[in-house]
Amino acid sequence: MDAFRGITIVAMILVNNPGAWDEVYAPLEHAAWNGWTPTDLIFPFFLFIIGAAITFSLDQRRGRGARKREILASVARRTLLIFGLGIFLNGFPLFDWSALRIPGVLQRIALCYGVTSMLVMTSSVRRQFLTALLLVGGSWLLMVLTPDGWLRPEATFGARLDDTLLGGHLLHDGWDPEGVLSTFPAIATTLAGALAGHWLRSLRPLPTRVAGLAVAGVGATGLGLLLDRWCPINKSLWSASYVVFTAGAALIGLAVCFWLIDVRGHRRWATPFIVYGMNPIVAYVLSTLVAKEMFLWRVTGADGRTLDLHRYIFESIFLPLARPLNASLLYAAAYVLVWLGVASLLYRQRVLIKI
Repeated sequence: MDAFRGITIVAMILVNNPGAWDEVYAPLEHAAWNGWTPTDLIFPFFLFIIGAAITFSLDQRRGRGARKREILASVARRTLLIFGLGIFLNGFPLFDWSALRIPGVLQRIALCYGVTSMLVMTSSVRRQFLTALLLVGGSWLLMVLTPDGWLRPEATFGARLDDTLLGGHLLHDGWDPEGVLSTFPAIATTLAGALAGHWLRSLRPLPTRVAGLAVAGVGATGLGLLLDRWCPINKSLWSASYVVFTAGAALIGLAVCFWLIDVRGHRRWATPFIVYGMNPIVAYVLSTLVAKEMFLWRVTGADGRTLDLHRYIFESIFLPLARPLNASLLYAAAYVLVWLGVASLLYRQRVLIKI
């Protein structure tokens, strides 16, 4: 699971830090609205593996004798901390509270983690499954209340809700891809990971557990593609078909990781991802902060132009090496390697920063 989590963090940093935003290969960009690209799989994969990890973490805490009240208090503190970090990242460096975006990636991670942890702590596996169905079905029913909601982001029921509750504090005018309504099916994605975690914790032989993940993944992926005919796959809406499709893809990805690492014993290839996966939130937060700082630092180029540090590095180091699209990708890959070095230092010193 550390390897799978690390893969998603690497992918997050890669797609969030191109050399130039106008020079990005299509698979490394989100779908404009309906549809999907490989980039649209990253966030649900991370929520999915959070859900899977929750089942193991809670089981370990119970095994150490922690009481339910202590565990719930710890979950609440971590939820608030991650949410607060998300607000900090959104506000940095100006912190204009009058227009600060309230939703965000870390905020959604926090809410999904907190709600799923409490559900895993207090309900049966069957109830967790039914809750996931209810969250997906309920959000879909609300979405169909606006017939043209699949066509324009600002026309959806979720957009109207966001504008009413958080107007002026959204990513776009009148709507946000991490808005209130779409957070509920995102919790369902996290619950899908928790269900996979329950399966992995069972006493069945490991090959059987891996095969079960793969079979369920193929089935869910196919069902998600089928549902796309009536309910478009849409990341911003976190539509029902998107939940099912991405959960299926995550199940397949997790099965492949378990098969390669735990069944076949091929571990060396996964080491960089495990390094990232041990401190995923730290890597994400620090890489985002530094990236923002680089747009603030001004540097005078050889031609006398004043550029931000990000642009200066891209134009002086990477752009001479390749055509713009490839140079932009090389910059992103180099940025991933830089943070791999930082994560490796933490890993070698056995520093695990729990956020």
